[in-house]
Amino acid sequence: MTLPFDPIDEAARQWGKRWEGVAAMHAVTSLMRVQQLAIARLDALLKPHGLTFARYEALVLLVFSSRGSLPLGKMGERLQVHPTSVTSIVRRLESAGLVARRPHPDDGRAILAEITDAGRAVVEKATADLVEAGFALEGMSEGDLVALSELLTPVRRAAGDF
Repeated sequence: MTLPFDPIDEAARQWGKRWEGVAAMHAVTSLMRVQQLAIARLDALLKPHGLTFARYEALVLLVFSSRGSLPLGKMGERLQVHPTSVTSIVRRLESAGLVARRPHPDDGRAILAEITDAGRAVVEKATADLVEAGFALEGMSEGDLVALSELLTPVRRAAGDF
């Protein structure tokens, strides 16, 4: 269902009658809505591959690693998610045959997630679909995408993201 008006514009109008910070409220509300839309679209694109975007990101991280494996703790740090989330993601990927969990050879307390050949194949197919769909950011030019990333960098930096 498409609304005949922009609900975020209307919320900003109402907000401005009561409080300050209209531009920031409008921007963050828009950002959060786009995030919801993008995740829904990304998950729909990845569903035929048996993935969610979170699981796809974990697989890509393993592809990028030099050995195709990482300790679960390191995965959590790099994906910036809670350790229990990484455990859940890796368990799902393992049950699908896309990763294998192995004891860490140097640290008896740590577990490694290692991407399988099937996991690598799924990443290749899923990535092709995501690239073809513009990573759910259809309608934005290459320049717009670069500008968006540049606009968000100071927010991420101020939050201690890197």
